[in-house]
Amino acid sequence: MTTTVEDAFALARDDNGLAVVSTLRADHTIQSSVINAGPLPHPATGRPTLGFVTYGRVKLANLRGRPQLAVTFRQGWQWATVEGRAELAGPDDPQPWLDDDTLRRVLRDIFTAAGGTHDHWDEYDRTMREQRRTAVLITPTRVYSNG
Repeated sequence: MTTTVEDAFALARDDNGLAVVSTLRADHTIQSSVINAGPLPHPATGRPTLGFVTYGRVKLANLRGRPQLAVTFRQGWQWATVEGRAELAGPDDPQPWLDDDTLRRVLRDIFTAAGGTHDHWDEYDRTMREQRRTAVLITPTRVYSNG
């Protein structure tokens, strides 16, 4: 039975951490989208987290107002869900532990944790800055699966 973030992520490791994230809209309906996510230590606490990067207005608005979310990984009929609370860290979501250099590193760490690679990190950093990308760090409260 899946019990850790790493176990859940293992289902999508070969698919660059492809997962479905579900957030709660203000009207209490669910909004879902496909993301790339990966496990990493929290940059301030070192505790296990699941991270993804976004600049989606709807997703960010939902998470700012209601930080609970679920991320589901799958491989064939096997699936695992990580539920938790999102902590946003980015140019529009300051954190006490966040500065420009830390944000740059966190965005890279999330990208590589999900299986991404890049030949031109300076270009990657520039794109993240220009698009005002936000790191979403999920502290897991529940991890479960169908097997």
